[in-house]
Amino acid sequence: MRAVQLGALDAVVDRRPDGTIYLRSRQALENFHDTIGQSLEHWARVAPDRVYLAQRGTDGNWRKLTYAETLDQVKRIGAALLRRGLSTDRPIVILSGNDIEHALLGLAAMMVGIPYAPISPAYSLMSSDFGKLRMIIELLTPGMVFAADGMAFGRALYATVPDNIELVVTKNPLGDRPTTLFADLMGADDAGGIAAARAQVGPDTIAKFLFTSGSTGTPKAVINTHRMLSSNQAMLRGNLPFVKDEPPVIVDWLPWSHTFGSNHNFNLVLVNGGSFYIDDGNPTPPGVPKTARNLRDIAPTIYFNVPKGFEALIPHFRADEALRRNFFSRLNVLFYAGAGLNQATYDEMNDIAVDTTGERVIFISSLGSTETAPAALACTWDFGRPGNIGLPCRGVELKLVPNEGKLEARLRGPHITPGYWRHREHTEGAFDEEGFYKLGDALKFADPNDPDKGLLFDGRIAEDYKLSTGTWVSVGPLRGRFVDHFAPYVRDVVLAGADRDYIAALVFPDVEACRKLAGLGPDATPAEIVAAPTVRLLFAEQLFALAADSKGSSTRVERIILMAEPPSMDKGEATDKGSINQRAVLGTRAALVEELYAETASPNVIRSDS
Repeated sequence: MRAVQLGALDAVVDRRPDGTIYLRSRQALENFHDTIGQSLEHWARVAPDRVYLAQRGTDGNWRKLTYAETLDQVKRIGAALLRRGLSTDRPIVILSGNDIEHALLGLAAMMVGIPYAPISPAYSLMSSDFGKLRMIIELLTPGMVFAADGMAFGRALYATVPDNIELVVTKNPLGDRPTTLFADLMGADDAGGIAAARAQVGPDTIAKFLFTSGSTGTPKAVINTHRMLSSNQAMLRGNLPFVKDEPPVIVDWLPWSHTFGSNHNFNLVLVNGGSFYIDDGNPTPPGVPKTARNLRDIAPTIYFNVPKGFEALIPHFRADEALRRNFFSRLNVLFYAGAGLNQATYDEMNDIAVDTTGERVIFISSLGSTETAPAALACTWDFGRPGNIGLPCRGVELKLVPNEGKLEARLRGPHITPGYWRHREHTEGAFDEEGFYKLGDALKFADPNDPDKGLLFDGRIAEDYKLSTGTWVSVGPLRGRFVDHFAPYVRDVVLAGADRDYIAALVFPDVEACRKLAGLGPDATPAEIVAAPTVRLLFAEQLFALAADSKGSSTRVERIILMAEPPSMDKGEATDKGSINQRAVLGTRAALVEELYAETASPNVIRSDS
């Protein structure tokens, strides 16, 4: 194992007579800044010429900003924002994805105490009715809306942004509507105004609004204060103490509209004086080659990704020696979150690391949410297989409450949101009588006899249900087992069966993997692919094998239908992150659910006993 300094997390455990368990770290949380912007000022003074932000330009070369350059531009933009009278009630909304202008605008807003809300570009670019984006604009009542490219975001801007709200774009201003160019925000610095505004920004000032994914309901605007962001970075420094001695270098695509990419990764670089290289790729067929190119250029010290991203990179690592040698050259940690990592990907990444360097690089993970800024639990040791989410970070209190045979997780600490913007009912319902935030996840001990071995994810409380026999179905673990069993041919699965006699499923296949299996060309439709005999035969065989390996009705899937139509974001079936809203899918595809349970199975249904 490659040597790396990681924080010790040993738990103080308090078990109550009613079965409730309280856990906290034995180590104390270190001090942290009152505001997240203080880090930018610190590094501009201590390491002014160090590269802070970098992004590929249209010429393919890296466009770079140092800490000193960034602070200068942030102050100029901050002065322009103050002149516009923006405020908590008139915040900034950012519609486009990760780029330097996005970073500068967000940093400037936080410095002068104006909240901003980075919104998933999918709400503008992939939606047909802009329903969620319209809801967001109406909720936030912004005073400014920014989009990098006015042409690309034009339809969404016209459809959702009232005429009295200022539009700012980097390029391609709207032709028939007043639009400010981003470059015009870079006016003269106003040292006095900036200083006065900075003095009003404190730990409880709202830094940003981040929207929940909507995997269990309508997206909500989570209030993110400076205290949340700064304290969470102190927690991360306790988990990853090597960043204090070696400023982190990361190459990252994870969207800033979500807490993993923005609060966790972006702020980790900022607080520790590192360098952030914006990856223009992602885990899609056109995006992965871009990520591979960037990783061939820049050697990260920590690499963050979702499990699908690691899986997609493996063929590139295997095919390109220069890529894998550069990637592993100074890598301390591989970090995954957002979903469960399958064993095959975990093993393959370990094999590539050993083949390349003679050493394994530790794989670690964490658990949190938008409401927890996000890190709450972390695994900072080698568990030997994926899935361990560790123990509470320093400063975090974890409460495990018995709930229908499971342990429901609740959290308390300085990193927890004060609530949801302009939604008192949701805020009140999110906390228990002791002020613990109700995470909605169930956890279980990796070793019931040794809490220090960490915790495992045990599903979402809201997704679990009972069969007609009264048997509980734990959806999260079964879903993960199903996807792993059918890999690489399944992207996700929705499990039906509430008040039914058995479990059945609507399966969203990996269309490209199934296309190759069927031997069909690029013109074949998804419907043709899922109907191909070789595809149906493989799913029938694998469903039989999965059922044979199941110990009871709570883990045995008896019938499935392969979905030719992907989950719809506009219908609420999928979030902008690509995760599935189980309840929404079961509701919008109720006719297919009835087809699964029809006494006489239709030709669409694949049965475990067929």
